[in-house]
Amino acid sequence: MARIRRSDIDEVRARTNIEDIVGEYVTLKQAGVGSKKGLCPFHDERTPSFHVRPQLGFYHCFGCGESGDAFTFLQKMDHVTFVEAVERLAGAIGYQLTYEDGGEAPDHSKRVRLLQASAEAERFFQQQLGTAAAEPGRRFLGQRGFDPAAAQRFGVGFAPQSWDALTKHLRGRGFTMQEMQDAGLVSTNERGSSYDRFRGRLVWPIRDTSGQTVGFGARKLLDEDRGPKYLNTPETEIYHKARVLYGLDLAKRDIARGHEVVVVEGYTDVMAAHLAGVTTAVATCGTAFGVDHIKIIRRIMDDESHRGRVIFNFDPDEAGRKAAMRAFAEENRFVAQTFVAVAPEGLDPCDLRLKRGDEAVRSMVEHPQPMYEFVIREQLRAHNLRTAEGRVAALREAAPIIVGIRDRSLRPEYERQLAGWLGMDLDQVRYEVGRAERQLRQASQYPPEDTSGTGDYAIPAVRMGDLPNDPITRLERDTLSAVLQYPRMLSDAQLNNVLDAEYSEASLAIVRDAIVATQGDLGTAQWLPRVHEEVPSSFLPLVTDLSMTPLPAGPGPEQVAAYVRSVATALVERDLLRRKAELLGELRRTDIDTDPMRHRELSEQLVDVERRKRDVRESLEQG
Repeated sequence: MARIRRSDIDEVRARTNIEDIVGEYVTLKQAGVGSKKGLCPFHDERTPSFHVRPQLGFYHCFGCGESGDAFTFLQKMDHVTFVEAVERLAGAIGYQLTYEDGGEAPDHSKRVRLLQASAEAERFFQQQLGTAAAEPGRRFLGQRGFDPAAAQRFGVGFAPQSWDALTKHLRGRGFTMQEMQDAGLVSTNERGSSYDRFRGRLVWPIRDTSGQTVGFGARKLLDEDRGPKYLNTPETEIYHKARVLYGLDLAKRDIARGHEVVVVEGYTDVMAAHLAGVTTAVATCGTAFGVDHIKIIRRIMDDESHRGRVIFNFDPDEAGRKAAMRAFAEENRFVAQTFVAVAPEGLDPCDLRLKRGDEAVRSMVEHPQPMYEFVIREQLRAHNLRTAEGRVAALREAAPIIVGIRDRSLRPEYERQLAGWLGMDLDQVRYEVGRAERQLRQASQYPPEDTSGTGDYAIPAVRMGDLPNDPITRLERDTLSAVLQYPRMLSDAQLNNVLDAEYSEASLAIVRDAIVATQGDLGTAQWLPRVHEEVPSSFLPLVTDLSMTPLPAGPGPEQVAAYVRSVATALVERDLLRRKAELLGELRRTDIDTDPMRHRELSEQLVDVERRKRDVRESLEQG
């Protein structure tokens, strides 16, 4: 297998801005000097612990421990190989890769080829929308209030009523039948014959957060089409319906800016909402709103203040009610407040815009109903509130919902509202809510035992949190952290003094030794990866923690430089003081009459220590 030249890998890493790569998936905010933070894309969390250091080219999550560079990030997010990640980033910056070991350089990775096939299919469908055969599609769009400009804005196209029109087009562009099948563009029947998956339908491109087309959603137009009303791309290497939201590529910046997202049910609803001014609308693609969708939205919203809003719009039918209850079941995964927006007469956003205009769509979103209120009322609908038995049963179902309200200050108000809706005494409602809370607390006190032990032994990893918290260890830790992040803030002499010092904490001494071993690459884009390679694997998490933790310095470069010099100076002064004490002790034990040479040698070393102390202080004062 062909290997990419190491120098090329280093060059691509150096030229790639990791903030741009991560920013396509996670909303990043300033988090101290040279650091950005956001919600971790690798585990579910409420408070951001995922940090990116653009100047180092690395990311690290202090919650789950995931860390790496731009290559690692793409490997884990997009499930590509290392070579594919390097090729993808090289292509983005226009860098020509070279390969070694006599292997032939692949023209494109598989994932890149599938993305290219999907992009070419999108262009083909869009071109077809202007043909005479696409009249039913244009009529469908026009009847729903979408002009050609709207179709172009959302990339809507038309799949001809043909078994192989797209197949022939893609073959003419150099794509193989296997690539078309792997991209979900072509299907195969029981006899092994291949045919276009989408035929005689309007087609919407489904894009990932970076704007790359990964699949399609197609709407039936013709009476003779016996397929489902909506047909989506099947699961492929690049398309996973549970991990994409239609319209997110267009909405993500406004979602991040306004801390609000509107979740609707269909492609035309997304179009109508955006055209009406609700530019934070997205929709699922042929599947229920689930945990993976929540993670995607939370990473983009990144809202820690509980001021964000997630607004769901459901059809007022049984399917819509079930969708609402499924969304509510995962409601506690959001930090933001959740709401439900239901239009008058139960109209979806597309029909609402047609009948009542853009303002009606905006008004629906601006005046939603809190999710808890919506769910409680839906629970009450299932009971006959005219009977005592019905009211009591409804109360017992609604009480756990109130217990689940995260903002405890809201609970008394919901208890009062529930008492009014049921026509029951407030004290009775409060008692039932209290009983439900006690039951929930009691159940949580007895978690199941963990019987998953395998007996395998692994060398424990060393983390920054494992270090002692005494002043000396903290100083050593802070100095190495500053050196790893800003190695060029110190002069060669200052850095050598730091590296020559004696470290009382053995784990930090190992990190210092790795820095010494890689000093030739100091300050280059390859340096930190070299440090990672040098340390034993169990100490790699410690190096990552040290190199990623935000420094307690001001935002300006002068303040950063002052901080780095100050901790380095404090460490060196502490080491010189230790050395002075050792020399004085040995000097007192050395008799000048019996060993005059050793006595003189120790005295000269003391003078040298005093000189070095003056040099260190003068260096700090001069900056």
